[in-house]
Amino acid sequence: MATPTRMEFAVHMTCNTCVDKVKDALNGVEGIDNYMISLAEEQVIIDSALPMAQLHNLLVTTGLTVIMRGQGAATEGASHLGAAVSILSGTSVKGLVRFTQLSADKCMIEGTVDNLRPGNYDIKIHEYGDLSDGCNNCGDIFNPYEYPHGNNNTSARKLGDIGSMTANKNGRAMFRIEDDTVKVWDVIGRSVIIHDKQVESSGKSLASRITCGIIARSAGLFENSKKFCACDGKTLWEDKPLTNKSPQASL
Repeated sequence: MATPTRMEFAVHMTCNTCVDKVKDALNGVEGIDNYMISLAEEQVIIDSALPMAQLHNLLVTTGLTVIMRGQGAATEGASHLGAAVSILSGTSVKGLVRFTQLSADKCMIEGTVDNLRPGNYDIKIHEYGDLSDGCNNCGDIFNPYEYPHGNNNTSARKLGDIGSMTANKNGRAMFRIEDDTVKVWDVIGRSVIIHDKQVESSGKSLASRITCGIIARSAGLFENSKKFCACDGKTLWEDKPLTNKSPQASL
């Protein structure tokens, strides 16, 4: 059974009518365990095992501006262990992959990829975050324990072989994977590559790499200071120094 996560969204709400729109969008949705709405903070917090993109889409149906702020374990009092994001680009295929360390032994990896040819694709973590030549300089699949190829369904798999996804007739693929081997702190600075399984099976390894992105540290739950301007609804950042921290991805 999928593990619920807690997701924080910034939603541009100006009155109780906006709050009611959010409630109407979320009430009765199977897979949502709980939600909290703060009009004063323009904040919606949702506990759910559903993919973040699906919840984002539900909130967007209200007509309100919605931004994902952060994600973490739904367990009360759980420590934030790390989060990362990879923006897939460089070709017509675009997407976003998020990594959230739910516990010391479980990493949740989810993403949405668009403009794909309908069919099956592999999601892999590669050794390097070098996009100077598209996806060609990202090295091999991340494999710190030097396991042989083909062990995807065992504990002795290449760590970077994280799963697969299927694009629908509209060219969109969504996935949500819980992995007990991947650790966020081991993959920051590396890359995510989407491989076309049909091309890969022909032996053309580099040609199968259709889009990629560097894995960068991201804001965790309640760490993102993004908010809306009260006068025009545009996104603002609070001017807070990131003392002893590297810059955070805003996605």
